[in-house]
Amino acid sequence: MMKVFSPQDFAALIGIDWADKKHDICEYSSTSQHYDLSVISSKPEAIHGWANDLKKRYPHQRIAVGCELKKGPLIYALSKYDHLTLFPINPASVAKYRKTFTHSGAKDDPTDAKIQTEILQKHMHKLRMLEPESPAVRALAQLVENRRKLVQDRVRLTNRITATLKNYYPQAVEWFKEKHTTLFIDFIQKWPDLDAVQRARENTLVAFFHAHHVRYNDIIEKRINAIKTAHPLTRDPGVIEPNQLLVKGLVRQLKTLMETIADHDQEIKQRHKDCTDHLIFDSFPGAGPVYAPRLLTAFGENRKRYESAGEILRYSGIAPVLERSGNKSWTHWRYSCPTFMRQSFVEWAGETVRYSFWAKAYYEQQKEKGKPHQTIIRCLAFKWIRIIYRCWKTKKTYDESTYLNALKKRHSPLLAYAISR
Repeated sequence: MMKVFSPQDFAALIGIDWADKKHDICEYSSTSQHYDLSVISSKPEAIHGWANDLKKRYPHQRIAVGCELKKGPLIYALSKYDHLTLFPINPASVAKYRKTFTHSGAKDDPTDAKIQTEILQKHMHKLRMLEPESPAVRALAQLVENRRKLVQDRVRLTNRITATLKNYYPQAVEWFKEKHTTLFIDFIQKWPDLDAVQRARENTLVAFFHAHHVRYNDIIEKRINAIKTAHPLTRDPGVIEPNQLLVKGLVRQLKTLMETIADHDQEIKQRHKDCTDHLIFDSFPGAGPVYAPRLLTAFGENRKRYESAGEILRYSGIAPVLERSGNKSWTHWRYSCPTFMRQSFVEWAGETVRYSFWAKAYYEQQKEKGKPHQTIIRCLAFKWIRIIYRCWKTKKTYDESTYLNALKKRHSPLLAYAISR
């Protein structure tokens, strides 16, 4: 298990309520047993000066710092100081603590800083110390999370382009199913309206498709025929010209975004390959270049970080929460968790249905029982995390036949169901 700390382990307890321009600080000294409130600028120089001042006032002693963050500029700045031990505190916990003793619900930065100090005093044994992974893993973690956000931006942008095209040029939406491709982007940039593409010569269109690796003649002929026979939705310049201008700008943004995603893919591929555990995560079905790095950063390289599969199941939010009150009990989704980590596990579990024999059998078995798709995938993620944890802990790659043999030895109903199919 990870080390459990107590307030007596530290010379001082500090709560920080962070903001964009300044940080409110509440410092409690174990010697004076007095609360001191102060404010520092969010500039790196101010943070550095404050941290060094603490080191001078508490030489050769450790200091506990509580903050409503797990990452961000403040955490990045404080992580480099060996004399500071960081404890992330859930913002919801601070808000509920404040509401308990401040009935008006009024938020005050110094008060929140003191609340965090009190949480460190009274509930430190329930907090998990921030233990950063190696710089290589942290860089990879930020890259894969940034990539996910860029893909979400791409979806929003392609949806907006599609909606705008439908106002004056709906045929382009029908001709190209995938909007986040070089083929679509270059086509719209070259022929931003129906009139322009219908004026193009047939051999020009053929050359364009060949240059974009469209080699099937029947597909090319079908597209060219659709282009030449298309009827304009409108000829009103009051509709066409504004929408055309907007599409040109949006497509330029999409092209830049696609290049940025490609740059991230290349960097992620190289950094993932450089990690010593990459072979373990590459071995899981359906992981591939997208999910293998995300799984690796979810577990990290520190084998002491999780002492059981249950720890990561609860931390990631995959394990449900059971609540009881009186004679009633109910189970619900775990709300407080690292969202991106949970997304990684759930999204990848959905992919394994296509690549893993037993995962597909489990999905079909649960579907026959009437379970909804998302519930099945979450349950499947629960099972997969236990398998990943075992491979990660023993530093062994995943082998489907080994797992199927284990199911056979246990006389698993799932294997019997799969064989009967």
